[in-house]
Amino acid sequence: MRTPKLFAFIATGLMAAAALPSVAHAKTDAVYTGTFSNVALDGYDSVGYFTQGRPVLGNAQFKTVYKGAEFRFASAANLAKFKANPAAYAPQYGGYCAWAVSQGYTASGDPKVWKIVGGKLYVNYNREIGNKWEKNIPGFIASANKNWPKILAS
Repeated sequence: MRTPKLFAFIATGLMAAAALPSVAHAKTDAVYTGTFSNVALDGYDSVGYFTQGRPVLGNAQFKTVYKGAEFRFASAANLAKFKANPAAYAPQYGGYCAWAVSQGYTASGDPKVWKIVGGKLYVNYNREIGNKWEKNIPGFIASANKNWPKILAS
């Protein structure tokens, strides 16, 4: 009888699908916060990239909610700057990987793989993807800007 073999085949396929990395099905909330968190940029201060030129961990004492996600800041001054103009400091594409968005999908963004371009903060999935993104930043930004509204709508 073939039924046990068919069942084993289907079960193996389902287990393999469940084992796929989570990056393949990144969520499309407006801001990337990870699977078990509501904190943007893994808690890094988005203003710090602009004022200190590097990732700086925020503090839960200085926080605000923007587009449904909690943003944390290293100081009350950075929190005030963000509240005054969140669009100026929030990461582009909600902190999802800028290169992935340019390709038409989302992937998690690593706040330690970042770049400010044209006064805007971009993050990428990892260093390897960040290097790939840097080879054609203007082209990838143009593609991502076209893709982003469609990605959020899906």
